[in-house]
Amino acid sequence: MAEKKRVVVKVGTAIITEESGRIDRSRAGELVRQLAELKNGGAEIILVSSGAIAAGMEKMNIDVRPEDIETLQAVASVGQGLLVQMYADLFREKCVTVGQVLLTQQDMSYRQHYLNARSTLNRLLKMGVLPVVNENDTVATDEITFGDNDMLAGLVSTLVEADLMVLLTDIGGLYTADPRISDDAKLIDRVEKITRDIEDIGGETGSRVSTGGMSSKIQAVKIAASTGVNSLIANGREPGILTKIMSGERTGTYFPASGRLGLRKHWIGYAKRSSGRLVIDEGAVNALVECGRSLLPAGVKAVEGNFHVGDSVDIVAECGELIGRGVSSYSSVEADRIKGLRSDRICDVLGEAGEEIIHRDVLIVFKEKLG
Repeated sequence: MAEKKRVVVKVGTAIITEESGRIDRSRAGELVRQLAELKNGGAEIILVSSGAIAAGMEKMNIDVRPEDIETLQAVASVGQGLLVQMYADLFREKCVTVGQVLLTQQDMSYRQHYLNARSTLNRLLKMGVLPVVNENDTVATDEITFGDNDMLAGLVSTLVEADLMVLLTDIGGLYTADPRISDDAKLIDRVEKITRDIEDIGGETGSRVSTGGMSSKIQAVKIAASTGVNSLIANGREPGILTKIMSGERTGTYFPASGRLGLRKHWIGYAKRSSGRLVIDEGAVNALVECGRSLLPAGVKAVEGNFHVGDSVDIVAECGELIGRGVSSYSSVEADRIKGLRSDRICDVLGEAGEEIIHRDVLIVFKEKLG
């Protein structure tokens, strides 16, 4: 762990709040102390912190998290300034300068915005500034959120090519069952590869003031691992947790990196929003998964959604399993007209020579090979 020089630390709402849901400044201060210690020791730190809505609820004396999006956004607009001011004040005491970076899922869907976010974060680190990243809850909607910032942390870890992503939660890591309700739950200290079984174990748990659960953390780890980022899920309430992690003490659940997916394919697979679906037959599934080929019209059974040339679309098997995601060479109308056809017949339908519906260079396959 001592060799992990660029570290993204994600702090869930439950880590910096009391049971009542109010911000616990003593917990936040202890977290800042550890982060500043690591930074002053030579590490580059990016903090992804939830808590804006909790801070806003406290300021406005709201005890129960609002359910309607307009009120949530209003509360977040109050809380965002308070949250970053708290961090700025606490870090200032440790002689560390912070810079706020607010992002939405929609921002990350646009290639230029995605690259701009990467450039800004890298420049802040080069200038010695500790970025404090949060979702811009004031403009995000239910359909374009990151899920208590877990997914945001995964994307940021990839953007900055982090050595390690640490997800701090209110339990000790990934367990065989929910330790809150099962006395037989056992901590899994290392996961070599995220399989369907591991995803199922993740379940759907969360606290009263947060929206994230272990499931979203597993998905964030999956995103980071695919591009060479090691990850750790640990108990953020454990005293000195970050110091223990960086000193190599075994704690939480460790996920070693599992791939080296390029930044462009990563953006296509995980950041760019999908606008539709292509249902493909068994032969096409085999061609994509086992042979690494492009998706041809002949293998497409159905076209769903309304998308345009250059939009990202999901690729699913007839049973509904997600196979991959890629950038379409055709609109949904054109794709529907040529589905099931051999490539040499596309000209007869569209009046021009045909090509792959999705070229392998702009396609990411999620399903694992059988062998």
